[in-house]
Parts: sequence; C-alpha cells; structure tokens
Amino acid sequence: MLRFDIHLHARPAGLNAGETLAIDGRSLPTLDVPISARGQTFPITFEEVGERLEALPRMFFEPDGSFVWVSPQGPDDWQVDGVLYDRGGAVLFAELKGRCPAEHFDRLLAAFGWPATAVMMQLTRQAVFVDEATFRGWATSVSVD
Repeated sequence: MLRFDIHLHARPAGLNAGETLAIDGRSLPTLDVPISARGQTFPITFEEVGERLEALPRMFFEPDGSFVWVSPQGPDDWQVDGVLYDRGGAVLFAELKGRCPAEHFDRLLAAFGWPATAVMMQLTRQAVFVDEATFRGWATSVSVD
C-alpha cells in the first residue's frame, strides 16, 4: 500500500541529482529542480486528464479539477483525494493525498500519460522533489494522516 501527500509533476529532461537528505531517520535522495523547470506542464490537457480519471471505477471528478477515488468496501479500504492545476489548458501539477495499492497508483499515473511521460513527485510536508523510484520506496513506509 502506498501512502502519500504529494504534488505530481511532469519530470523535465536533464535534471540533476540533488542532495541526499536525512528525513525522518532515513536517507532520501532528492532532485535539484530549478525554479524555471517547475513550470513544465504535462503534455496533456486538463480535459483529457479529467476524462481519463472519470473512466476509473468509483472515481468522482468535478469540473473544477477536484476528485476522489475510493476502493470497494472491504478490509483493505483506500482513498485518494486530488486536485488538478492547469496552465494554458495543460495540467501543471496534481495534488494527491491518500493511500492505495501500487497497481491503482499506476492507473492514476496513466491518466497523466505515464509511463511515456516521466514524472517526479514533490513530497509536500518535506518540501523536496524526488524521482518516481525514490517516491515509491518512501510511500511504502510512511503514514499520512
């Protein structure tokens, strides 16, 4: 189960590794993302992402870009809350918070064009950017309230 509170961004080409930081008692390799690169949009429109998200079962998507995706009822319930932010009609980033199995997270990422479009995550509380592999390791071992 992945647990997260992140901003999902398209990953610009040519990023350098940042510092490895000690966060919550663990070493976390970060990405050095210049301010100029933080405005890169996903190569997909707000409307296209919305349509892809709406196609997921038990997804509730609002025209303002807010959404909630829930699991079927059962012992391993999960939920993802999110908001899309756009610039010039394309998705700039998505705020994602919750927990879900990795295979469902993959389906969520696919709505943004992943894996063809590389992604990076900003850990909201820690205020650092990480690559996808680092995020997945982090998200399997944290708790999000």
